[in-house]
Amino acid sequence: MQGHVRQRGDAWELRAFVGRDPVTQRKKYLTRTFRGGKRGANEALAKFVTEVGGGGHSAQDATVADLIRQWFEMAKPDLSPTTVRGYARNIETFILPALGPIPLARLKTSQLDQYYAKLRDQGGKGGTPLAPASVRQVHAILRRALTQGVRWGWITSNPAAFASPPKVRRQQLQLPEPNDVIKLIETAESRDLDMGCFLRLAVTTGARRGELCGLRWNDIDFKTQSLTISRSVVEGEHGAIIEKDTKTHSSRQIALDSVSFKTLVARRARATEVGLNVGISLAKNAFVFSNAADSLRPWEPSAVSKEFNQIRQLAGLDSFRLHDLRHFAATRLLAAGISVRTVSGRLGHSNAATTLGVYAHFVEASDRDAAEKLGAILSR
Repeated sequence: MQGHVRQRGDAWELRAFVGRDPVTQRKKYLTRTFRGGKRGANEALAKFVTEVGGGGHSAQDATVADLIRQWFEMAKPDLSPTTVRGYARNIETFILPALGPIPLARLKTSQLDQYYAKLRDQGGKGGTPLAPASVRQVHAILRRALTQGVRWGWITSNPAAFASPPKVRRQQLQLPEPNDVIKLIETAESRDLDMGCFLRLAVTTGARRGELCGLRWNDIDFKTQSLTISRSVVEGEHGAIIEKDTKTHSSRQIALDSVSFKTLVARRARATEVGLNVGISLAKNAFVFSNAADSLRPWEPSAVSKEFNQIRQLAGLDSFRLHDLRHFAATRLLAAGISVRTVSGRLGHSNAATTLGVYAHFVEASDRDAAEKLGAILSR
């Protein structure tokens, strides 16, 4: 019985050869994840190979649960903490109870389609319908895991590749009016100047919540009155704060209006004063938004959202999300005639096509306005 071990992030992947597929003659392997030192990994591999050789496991006997669990352990190091939590919730809540016991070799596309239909109709709490977007998230996990199953030789084809999860219709954005945003910021400033600064930047830069939480003072260029977005903050397990790169894995520089810049200068003065009161100088890499005296621990994204909701309710405004301030920024810029490329750059989209896809109806409205203005010129 053959086998080998290879490092995958902070873990080791043990691979035991279990024979060839009788149809394709491709080699098949069973895998297992081991955490520890290399010596321990080699010892675990020897036991694993012996176990497989004794007939305890085989790729042909693997279930959907076997594949999902092993794929997820392998994939975790490459996923953000937020994605890991979402995947774990979907796996434990939806996938394993319904599909886990099914032998991989017997899983069919028709079964998946029936499963998606059942989720859509009664997969929510108390048998209520599950949103199409949630069903598609489940489908995405299955498709990725089953693709890995093909690569490992556990199955010869991916049944999820031909499945038909429900389509997700793009919902019309319901955004606050400018007067509502002004009232929101004013209410925040009367309650907490730092939160007022955060919300003003959320509107004027269009930055994501985690990106603003991850902003450091050395990201602020006080000469050019601009800031650089190069990282994001997410919450891991047990309250851990984790810094990662941006969603598009790239940085971007954003110019600031004069009022937003002044609020940042005032925020820095307050942070400096808090530090000096306890004998601490504000470090260049200190976080812009922090409750710590040394400003070396950023605001937690979930706490920011909670505070935002309290301020919105205090202002007596209709329900909208903190993330909708980002959409507000984008749509108002497009309505003002700012180019899609410029808006895309400020938002940190991978390309202008993404911006067009999200805000197509606002671009169309701007195009109509452009046509009317050109027509008015010619009519004169």
